[in-house]
Amino acid sequence: MPDHPTLETERLAFTVPQRTDFEEFAAMRANPVVARYTSGTPASANDTWGRLLRYRGLWGIMGFGHWTVREKTTNRFVGTIGFGEFHRGLTPSLDGLPEAGWVLASWCHGKGFASEGVRAICHWLDTQTPHTLSRCIIAPENAASLRVAEKNGFTFLAPSRYMDQDVLMFERNRP
Repeated sequence: MPDHPTLETERLAFTVPQRTDFEEFAAMRANPVVARYTSGTPASANDTWGRLLRYRGLWGIMGFGHWTVREKTTNRFVGTIGFGEFHRGLTPSLDGLPEAGWVLASWCHGKGFASEGVRAICHWLDTQTPHTLSRCIIAPENAASLRVAEKNGFTFLAPSRYMDQDVLMFERNRP
């Protein structure tokens, strides 16, 4: 398996995060529409820089990570989709498991990019890694992400709390 795999779908191109992705990534994370179901508040440039480094670093340490996703026809920044291990201290635990996550720029909400992207990363996990189980957490009010998870084989596992917020935990077994 390459250290920095790329993926493609019909409409999307996935690359490991680069320094050149920072400005678009920071603009997305500073958008209140995007932040409402993640941190709850727009992210600072400093926080986003740390996240970019974390996303890139996951690849070397874990053998999986988040990709920067762009629309193939325009090269427009779509967002980040991938897997992490963040030691969140949740019950049930996410530790030791790839945690799926997706955050997309507001311009592409409702276009099916999240479902297409999560399908691609799950296929990659199933065919290119030894992992047979992954999990994700989603804010209960985030109906769009709940649909994305369901479409991609994630099933409800348990409610939990993260950063003083209710979250729903889902898991997906390799087919």
